[in-house]
Amino acid sequence: MTISIAASIEPELTPEAVDPGVRIGHVHLKVADLDRALSFYCGVLGFSLKQRYGSQAAFVAAGGYHHHIGLNTWESKGGSPPPRGSTGLFHVAILYPSRSALAVALKRLFDAGYPLDGASDHGVSEAIYLTDPDGNGLELYRDRLEAEWPRDAEGNLAMVTRALDLRALLKEASRACEP
Repeated sequence: MTISIAASIEPELTPEAVDPGVRIGHVHLKVADLDRALSFYCGVLGFSLKQRYGSQAAFVAAGGYHHHIGLNTWESKGGSPPPRGSTGLFHVAILYPSRSALAVALKRLFDAGYPLDGASDHGVSEAIYLTDPDGNGLELYRDRLEAEWPRDAEGNLAMVTRALDLRALLKEASRACEP
């Protein structure tokens, strides 16, 4: 079913704010090969398989949640990633609860020999960028405490993009894995 909004309705530029309790729940990605996608999301990133529907779909999560990521081949089996310059999802951001948890994710990627597209310190967060085997962009990140966010002289948020020190982050992974 398609619902369209009448062209005569002009969107408000300053609408009422969305409820601050709203969260992004899960993402569902089209993949070309379900087993390959599961090898990456479960084998490399460490998500747990929660449910599988044959060779067409699977749901993975961190911890006991029902699913954070859905993977399916319903419209994409054997397909190729969208070409550069086309519209679509830029990346999915996966929030890690701490710097040490992000460090362990980075170590898993390095141990698997998985390539990174970039790594940035944004002042408010630290982020690792990569592309999954189907060409979907991923951001693995952790947020800093709000009190640590950079601000300008007027107190406005002043995010930045600086190189993230991956060596220092990997050292944190070693400490996180110590008994």
